[in-house]
Amino acid sequence: MQVILLEKIANLGNLGDVVKVKDGFARNYLIPTRRARRATDAAIQEFETRRAELERAASEKLAAAQTVGEKLAGQVISIEQKAGVDGRLFGSVTNFDIAEGLKKLGFEVQKAQIRLPSGPLKTVGDHAVSVAPHTDVVVDITVRVVAEAE
Repeated sequence: MQVILLEKIANLGNLGDVVKVKDGFARNYLIPTRRARRATDAAIQEFETRRAELERAASEKLAAAQTVGEKLAGQVISIEQKAGVDGRLFGSVTNFDIAEGLKKLGFEVQKAQIRLPSGPLKTVGDHAVSVAPHTDVVVDITVRVVAEAE
């Protein structure tokens, strides 16, 4: 299915690109979330008339994400979990736990914006984690996992 992208999507394209994607991806994700539109002649014409407005909105989103990224860069959050004597956790620290920790510090970050390079954290210590408030803005934070005091 051919779609017009209404915003930049990682590994797919930029605003205004006409790309071919699988039907299910377009019907179930891109079109319902208003990230893309079916590429008909009428839709392409309408997009061209609204192009400046969409580009301005995209640049505002990017600027907002950059300010959040500057504040987030270098942050250290501490998360307590139950751990064994050897430093392994009973369970793990996931992107949801990290998002909750950032929310307590005053940052509005969704769990999908947190990227754990090697999966959930399963040991006590400091771990480098990436947070992507926008596809073009990726900052690194440190997550300090400490053993819960009993």
